Amino acid sequence: QVQLVESGGGLVQAGGSLRLSCVVSVRTFTQYAMGWFRQAPGKEREFVAAISWTGGSTYYGDSVKGRFTISRDNAKSTVALQMISLKPEDTDVYYCAADYTRSRPGRNAYDYEYWGQGTQVTVSS
Repeated sequence: QVQLVESGGGLVQAGGSLRLSCVVSVRTFTQYAMGWFRQAPGKEREFVAAISWTGGSTYYGDSVKGRFTISRDNAKSTVALQMISLKPEDTDVYYCAADYTRSRPGRNAYDYEYWGQGTQVTVSS
């Protein structure tokens, strides 16, 4: 059983920063590619960022490139998403996801087998 628990969401003003964290309860964390997605009510889940098993490769959605940074700590089984220069359009529920099947992480929600419960990020203008 793989469990993912996100934290770090909240309310921030435009231009501010937040750091999301996801703790993964699994014995073989280093065998999972990890991703962050976000979703607004009534919309499809949007790819935000992903990181490979080793952390050596990272990928970003076009709307967050240059503002968000994904990282992982394999010793602590955690993945983080550092967000700066936040905009009101970044307001969403953010989800952490894990993929056991690919060394190179995917950009689609269906590439990931396990999901956290989500954490709300609200950016006020």
